[in-house]
Amino acid sequence: MSGASVVRVYTDGACRGNPGPGGWAWAVEGGRWASGHDPATTNQRMEILAALEATRQIDGPLVIVSDSTYVVHCWRDSWWKGWLAKGWKNSQRKPVANQDLWEQLVPVFRDRPDFSMEWVKGHAGDPMNDLVDRLAVAASHGRPGSGDGRPPSELLGDADRVASSAARASTGSTGSTGSTGSTGSTGVVSRDGRVPTGWRLVVTGLRDTSLARGSNAEVLEGRFAEILTAQQQLHPDLVVLSGLRPGSEELGARAAAATHVPFVAVLPYPDPMAGRPESDQAAFARLVSSADSAVTLERQRPVDLDGRRSSLQRRDGWMRSVADAAIVLTDGRDPDAELALRRYGAAVGDELWELNL
Repeated sequence: MSGASVVRVYTDGACRGNPGPGGWAWAVEGGRWASGHDPATTNQRMEILAALEATRQIDGPLVIVSDSTYVVHCWRDSWWKGWLAKGWKNSQRKPVANQDLWEQLVPVFRDRPDFSMEWVKGHAGDPMNDLVDRLAVAASHGRPGSGDGRPPSELLGDADRVASSAARASTGSTGSTGSTGSTGSTGVVSRDGRVPTGWRLVVTGLRDTSLARGSNAEVLEGRFAEILTAQQQLHPDLVVLSGLRPGSEELGARAAAATHVPFVAVLPYPDPMAGRPESDQAAFARLVSSADSAVTLERQRPVDLDGRRSSLQRRDGWMRSVADAAIVLTDGRDPDAELALRRYGAAVGDELWELNL
């Protein structure tokens, strides 16, 4: 492409249930963004619509960057040419899925010589891919929007600091305990000395102090314990990884201790509870001390709140990268828990258990 400057637009789609409530989003780095909601849709439709909406709003040379192989391959491998030649039938002579949307996007593929697409791996630390992912998830919960510049925190969630920190998503310096290179049940050898040996199962999801101390805490802990007991029968080298945050992570750690499954406390930096009430610090210290080992990913505690939030994001990314399996506690509404469900689904595939309140 030449002449006018090329605009790179990141797009993503999300769906809760597939089919279910969905959202789409597109964003230009440091510039315009938009997202939309559909009360009853599929993930594929949202991926197509995200790209389509971007082409409607942005003129001139355009590159759409998407983590959807479905959309990118249609453009790259010219699936659409075969569909047109066969009267909107696929290779099995069946009607093309989502034809109503493709009929609107295919003319862009055909008629805009200044258009192209790129694929990006999803949930792999690309800051703009993470940004549109958060926007699409928020839109699926009925919180669409549009604007110029950084989207508001109520759409992204307070834990998200994509623009400045996700680009620094590499893990920090080697912390405390951990094996010196490990091989789990997957047979994959890790070069990261902090990775525990064994079949690594992460517990995460809803972060709510009342979950671990409320009237349903015993029931929830029992549900975690049932899964851990079954997993230990399949994987005798099972080890649980927990960030120990209040809520699902604390419950998972307690369930591991109750079922005598080894568990590792994964801390983002030293003394993560500094500044909290002494009772909270003492409870956290007891939980850490009950762990079989602890991994501290960064040597120094960040000096400000944004730095600590960024460290937590890096810790969560590290846990996804080493997980063989995961349990995610959700309520079907909390955007952070829903995002964790999607990201761990991408990371561990079928080895994902969703506990829904």
